[in-house]
Amino acid sequence: MRFAFRLALLGLCLTTTSLLAGDWPHWRGPDRDDVSKETGLLKEWPKEGPPRVWVNQDVGLGYAGVAIVNGKLFTMGAREDTEFLICLNATDGKELWSARIGSRLGNNWGDGPRGTPSVDGERVYAMGGQGTLICAQVASGEVVWSKSMSALGGKKPGWGFCESVTVDGPRVLCTPGGSEGSIAALNKQDGEVLWRSTDVTHGAQYASIVPIEHNGKRQYLQLFTNSLVSVEAETGKLLWKTDWPNGRTAVIPTPIFHDGSVFITSGYKAGCKLAKIGPDNQVEDVYAHNEMTNHHGGVVRIGEHIYGCSDSTWTCLDFKTGKVAWAERRTFGKGSVTSADGMLYCLDENNGEVVLADASPAGWKVHGRFKLEAQSEKRSRQGKVWTHPVVSNGKLFLRDQEFLSCYDVKAQ
Repeated sequence: MRFAFRLALLGLCLTTTSLLAGDWPHWRGPDRDDVSKETGLLKEWPKEGPPRVWVNQDVGLGYAGVAIVNGKLFTMGAREDTEFLICLNATDGKELWSARIGSRLGNNWGDGPRGTPSVDGERVYAMGGQGTLICAQVASGEVVWSKSMSALGGKKPGWGFCESVTVDGPRVLCTPGGSEGSIAALNKQDGEVLWRSTDVTHGAQYASIVPIEHNGKRQYLQLFTNSLVSVEAETGKLLWKTDWPNGRTAVIPTPIFHDGSVFITSGYKAGCKLAKIGPDNQVEDVYAHNEMTNHHGGVVRIGEHIYGCSDSTWTCLDFKTGKVAWAERRTFGKGSVTSADGMLYCLDENNGEVVLADASPAGWKVHGRFKLEAQSEKRSRQGKVWTHPVVSNGKLFLRDQEFLSCYDVKAQ
C-alpha cells in the first residue's frame, strides 16, 4: 500500500514537472494564446543579445513553426521536392528523425509548409502546404495514417494550406473547406471522418481552429473571409456566427476568446472587432475599427489588453473597449509577436531584428534587441522572416527558412 502511494505520488510529481516545464505542444502554445506561463526569464538583454545555443541549418524551406515537448522539437520543411515533418533534439538541435508528408508546395511568396505540428501524447500531427495531414509516432517518426484535404473535398487556397491542425479530445480538427463542410473532425487514432460542419461551407482560409468552453458547451471557433463561426465539438453543428464583411484577400490571425467575447483581426484594411456571445448564442458587436489591422504576425492578450502589429505600427488596445493605449512605429518594423514572463518578444519580418519589450499599456519600452544571425539566402524575393518566435523552457526559437536558431533567455 505504501509502495502504491509512493508510486502515485511519483506519477503526480512527474506530471506536475511536465506541466511546469514550459513545453509548447502546438501552435500558439498550451492555451493557444501565444502567452507562455514561464517565469525567471531575462528582463534585460545584453547589448549583443542573448547567447545563441545552437543553429540547425537544414530544416528545409518553409515558414512552419515549432512545437516542443519533452525535449523534442517538431517542425516541417521542404527538402528538394518533398515536404517533411522533422524532429530535433531541443537541447542541441540535432535531427532525430524525419517523416515524409508529401510533395513540395511551390509559391511565389516562398515554397514549403506553413503550419505548426501538434503533439498529443505519443503522436504528432502535421499538415503540409499541399494539404496532406499526417499522424506520426513521436518516438520514431513512423507514419500511422495520412489524409488529404482534397480527398475531403477541399480546394487549396492561393498561398497553400497554412492551418496548424488542432487536437482536442478524440478529434483532430482541420479546415479543408468546401461544400461537404468547411471544418472536418477526424478520429485522431485512424484519421477517419467523425463529422463535417455541413452548416458551414466556406472555402479554406489561413487561420487555425480555437477550442473554447462557453455556455456549458465545448465548441470550435474558425475565421473565414466573411464570417467568424462556432461549431459544436461533438457534432460540428453550427452554434453561432458573426459577420466579418471586411475580411478580404486572406484572413490569417487566430481569434482570441476571453470572458465570453471573441477578438478577431485581419489584414488588407479589414481592421478588428470584438464580438460578445450571449447566453442563447446571440452575438453582438462591441466595437469594430481599423486601429488593429493585423496581417499575419498575430496578436496576444495579456490581462485586459491586446498587443500586436497593426500594419507597420505596434499597437496596444484595451480588449473590452478597443481604445488605443499606445501606438509605436518609429523604432521597429512590422512583424510577429509572442509573450513570456510579462514581456513581448517581437520579430521584425523585414530584417530579422528581435526586440524584448514591456507588455504594458503604459507604453512601448524596449529592454534589448539583436538581429537574427542565421538568415537564408534561399528565401523567395517576395518572402520575409515570417515564422513566429517561440519561447519554451527558457529558450527562444527563431527560424528563417532552412535555419532554425535557439537562444538562451533564462535569467541566471
